[in-house]
Amino acid sequence: MNATAQPVGALLRQWRQRRRLSQLDLACEAEISTRHLSFVETGRARPSREMLLHLAESLQIPLRERNLLLVAGGFAPLYSQRPLADPALGAARAAVEQLLAAHEPNPALAIDRHWQLLAANRCVAPLLATLPAELLTPPVNVLRLSLHPQGLAPLIRNLGEWRAHLLARLQRDLEVSGDPQLAELLAELNGYPAPAAPAASQPGVLVPLQLDTHHGPLNLISTTTVFGTPLDVTLAELALETFFPADPASAAVLRQLLAEADDHTEKTA
Repeated sequence: MNATAQPVGALLRQWRQRRRLSQLDLACEAEISTRHLSFVETGRARPSREMLLHLAESLQIPLRERNLLLVAGGFAPLYSQRPLADPALGAARAAVEQLLAAHEPNPALAIDRHWQLLAANRCVAPLLATLPAELLTPPVNVLRLSLHPQGLAPLIRNLGEWRAHLLARLQRDLEVSGDPQLAELLAELNGYPAPAAPAASQPGVLVPLQLDTHHGPLNLISTTTVFGTPLDVTLAELALETFFPADPASAAVLRQLLAEADDHTEKTA
């Protein structure tokens, strides 16, 4: 979405339509008149900086796109976008590193809004040890790594179910952000060979990730953690994907994989 190529009213209308809201819906949510909102969208009224931020909050527009909205309205961006290595993000970076390390011997990784791998704990590498180097060359995309036919896909025992889960998450991310790079990624992943549809069964309470390893099958459940009150674009777009063993046998496999990796590291050091 190019804010410099579109009037601010047109951008607001696009976000309202993306959220499937009528002008009346948004006006009620933002506690402004429908007439004023209509004037803003058609360019008959120039919104203030405060009004743009108020409407952006009502529409739950991501911070990156709020900056674009402000620029289109003739205002300076509000939210910083620093690299994760920036000293100003030191406390947040330390929190990420602490959470990743504390999650061992279970896998955990940090990703950005495009599902690019930013960091991982020691338990992730053993799960990727057999994958080709071209998929592990930075920047590494976690979804591509998971669903590519030369990636983890052949090792995922419930590939149909897990693939559907990941594509649904990516579709939701695209609907929330309108990011064209996510649209390209979704098209790419949809083009990968799809497994046969899973047989209908009684649904469980979670979609597990079921992997084959040389130590036996591994059943994992996942959680996603984000910063609660980010005011920086980088932090707002960062998420921690953490995995837990779904049964005692899987917990034992994870311990074996990590011990094996540590032993290999000591021998090659």
